[in-house]
Amino acid sequence: MTRAVVVLSGGGAKAAAHAGAVQALLEAGIEPARFVATSMGAVVAAALAAGMDPAELPERLAEAGPAGVRPHPLAVVGGIYLEGILQTAPFRAAIRRVVPCQSFAELRTPLTVTAVDVFRLELLRFGYGGTDAPLIDVLTATCALPPYFPPVVIDGRPLADGGLRGPLPLSAVGDTEGLPVVAIDVGPGFDLGAAPRPERGPALVRSADTAIGILMAQTVEDQVALWRESGRALVYVRPQVERDATFRIERVHAYAAEGRRATASVLSALDSLRT
Repeated sequence: MTRAVVVLSGGGAKAAAHAGAVQALLEAGIEPARFVATSMGAVVAAALAAGMDPAELPERLAEAGPAGVRPHPLAVVGGIYLEGILQTAPFRAAIRRVVPCQSFAELRTPLTVTAVDVFRLELLRFGYGGTDAPLIDVLTATCALPPYFPPVVIDGRPLADGGLRGPLPLSAVGDTEGLPVVAIDVGPGFDLGAAPRPERGPALVRSADTAIGILMAQTVEDQVALWRESGRALVYVRPQVERDATFRIERVHAYAAEGRRATASVLSALDSLRT
């Protein structure tokens, strides 16, 4: 079986597509040698790295996800004065229901997770090739996207969503040791610009989502271009998922199916990776 470095983007509920993508890779004879992931992609990666069957993961996400999205009790009256409009504790508990390990050392497949130091603006790496810290703490931090969640403090440093510096964390891959790289991207993108946007939620939050999405889309374009300019091979998979679906947990099975379809559709490119 061919081994590859698998890079998983953020994307909220849409990150369920990563489970389908990895299932398609395994069916094609391509095994993840290690994962590099951010935000909810890191939660999916951690579950897969722990040995969970990718075909079973969407159901685990569907069961755990709804309980993890709980508004802050002061969200209505606190408004813009709160660090986050959602509660961290229920979300952290939901992650623990999805990921059956408590430390990076317990994982069967090496995993690198990124998060951003909100004071120093640094992109930090945890796990493989980075700093060790409690796995669930790191996963909670890498999903702490403003204005939804407040930063998570690890070793005295307030950390936020890794997607703020790299929605598709190619910059955190490091030395591939000659292994091919497969990147699955379900984050914001300019290819989704013409899609209709639901007018749900507070206007200020929707405006923040739009602004962050534009910046993330440009960051992905730039990082993919830099990677390819370096001459290193990249198999880029872009499942077709709608925008503004961060919390559409009811669609995780559909996203997983689309991730599997999109990955299978580039099998001709993956053929060149097999040995």
